Amino acid sequence: MIKVMPQKEPAPGNIKVTRWDWINLALEMLVTEGVESVRVLQMSERLGVSRSSFYNYFESRQDLLNRLLEHWRDTNTRAIVERAGRPAATIIGGVMNVFECWADESLFDPRFDFAVREWARRSAEVRRIIDMADDERLGAICDLYLRHGYSEEDALIRARVLYYMQIGYYVLDVKEPAETRLGHLAAYLRSFTGQEPSDADVAHFSTFVMQARSRQTALK
Repeated sequence: MIKVMPQKEPAPGNIKVTRWDWINLALEMLVTEGVESVRVLQMSERLGVSRSSFYNYFESRQDLLNRLLEHWRDTNTRAIVERAGRPAATIIGGVMNVFECWADESLFDPRFDFAVREWARRSAEVRRIIDMADDERLGAICDLYLRHGYSEEDALIRARVLYYMQIGYYVLDVKEPAETRLGHLAAYLRSFTGQEPSDADVAHFSTFVMQARSRQTALK
């Protein structure tokens, strides 16, 4: 589900749309059609305004694209880093904090992430930004393991397995009902931590997933 950015400032003069209208449309087009579709003329036609109104808010198309990348870093990457850094009494609790990103698309939007990765195939600069974001995400998850007493190598490899597996799910577009994946939750937690989760751990995260699904359904 594509995140909807806030509609903040009113458009100046007689312009019909706001800066956020342009950004939201660009985000939608990036996710559904790819970065090459994000063109000023195409967007102005869809919004029903002149091309000149675009330049009330952005210096250029590249300026708009930069805003999309900033939003990607400020949402998808920040969510993982923040959840990995949260205090947790056990490593199982810490890993479940990270799992929240995979369960709630308002925290981590997989379609947005995939669209930016596709964009990187055409841009060395975007590839560099993705590499930096992946390093930041992995570093945060690795630090989580280190805080809970894992060795440096073990923390790194467990972080890689956890993170790369989830990104692989998105890249491969695995279609798996939430109920099926939750049925394997205890096994996933054992694999990622080497520890046995309690029934309360599983129940707690299952409740989070169901609540997140209800919110997402309500927004559709």
